Amino acid sequence: MSNMNTTIFHITQRQQWQQAKNIAIYRGDTLDTEGFIHCSKAGQIVKVANIFFPNQQDLILLFVDSDKVEPEIRYEEAEIGELFPHIYGELNIDAVYKVIDFEAREDGLFELPQEVVDLE
Repeated sequence: MSNMNTTIFHITQRQQWQQAKNIAIYRGDTLDTEGFIHCSKAGQIVKVANIFFPNQQDLILLFVDSDKVEPEIRYEEAEIGELFPHIYGELNIDAVYKVIDFEAREDGLFELPQEVVDLE
């Protein structure tokens, strides 16, 4: 089982993940446009969700074991001045060891899921 040190997280639409499982590769919606798949460390999930995904439905959170990710992962600064893990290539879905529903609260914002808290 993976632990917090090797786990990175990715927020996506449930439908995108279903498609990825069919072909065993996940591209996300930024690999083609930005050259990498955005990920977060545990402490960054809520901030990212509240900036980029407010009020969105049908989101899920992927738990990714960074040791099993085949493409290069680079930690790079994002607009909000923190280093974020970016996956430079298609994500092999066997690196994803857990998937949970990631629903906004009634106010459209997010809080850290208990499953992430439990990892720490």
